[in-house]
Amino acid sequence: MLSEIEEAYANRDIVALDKLAVPRYRELNKSNNFRSVLMLSCNNVKHLSKIESLDADCVMLNLEDGVSKEDKPFALVLAAIFISKIQKSDKKLVVRVNALDEGGYEEITYLNQFTPDAIRVPKIKDAKEVNSVLHLLKDDIELHLSIETASSWNNLSSLALNKKVTTFYLGALDLFADMKLSQSLINIDNPTMRYVLSHFLITSLSVGVKPVSFVFQDFKNLGMFSEWIALEKSMGYSAKGCISPNQVTLVNKIFVDEEKEIKRAQVIVKLFEMHEKQGVTGFVDDEYGFIDEPIYKGALSLLTKLSS
Repeated sequence: MLSEIEEAYANRDIVALDKLAVPRYRELNKSNNFRSVLMLSCNNVKHLSKIESLDADCVMLNLEDGVSKEDKPFALVLAAIFISKIQKSDKKLVVRVNALDEGGYEEITYLNQFTPDAIRVPKIKDAKEVNSVLHLLKDDIELHLSIETASSWNNLSSLALNKKVTTFYLGALDLFADMKLSQSLINIDNPTMRYVLSHFLITSLSVGVKPVSFVFQDFKNLGMFSEWIALEKSMGYSAKGCISPNQVTLVNKIFVDEEKEIKRAQVIVKLFEMHEKQGVTGFVDDEYGFIDEPIYKGALSLLTKLSS
């Protein structure tokens, strides 16, 4: 099927591509324990084909930034195809649509039938917009919001209208630009940036929403990236956006709560062994997502490592 997808995309044949997008039942990943959120442009078939082998806890299928206007219709269908191919996954699959007034509503309507784990809406402004999306969004799909406008910052505490709104992402670059603040202020020692991180974290947690820290654009500067993660972990963050596999590796390594990891591994081992006695070696848990033998063996290995 991959060759068919590549051929249709190479030929810019949207009709042929759309025929490959077949809605299928998906077991949704309801876990909120993800640490690393890797951005993946949906106009790159090669990258999309590797979703299941990525180390990221959450894969952000991106239809917005980095996808040209001409490519957006193809990227939307490609996102649908690859979501439908992955009927269950230990990774959270989220689609970042375009802004609501730039095709976002139509994209959400189309994606509803393919049931991603969540939809992320950029440039959200207020509770009225959130409510309009909630009325449109399929019941089982979570709603994630990008906080990257002055309006969304001002309305932050009022955006979690119900339990479907589970995650906020800090879009530092766009937020500072919208507030007419220099992006040079986004440095680790700047008091304004530290205030933004603190306020975003505490406000998000106070309304029961998971806060995800901003994407660090200089992906080659892993030393500075590590410093940001260490700071954010000390503040109370547990997740960060990433744009490279190396960033994912560092986030997964630093954002580890050993006590939680031990508890998670113990539960996974217990659940797997219980299901295995019934002849089931692959299943979905509401809290920990998809569990199979490799995940079970990984949990056993972690417990052995931490106890030695």
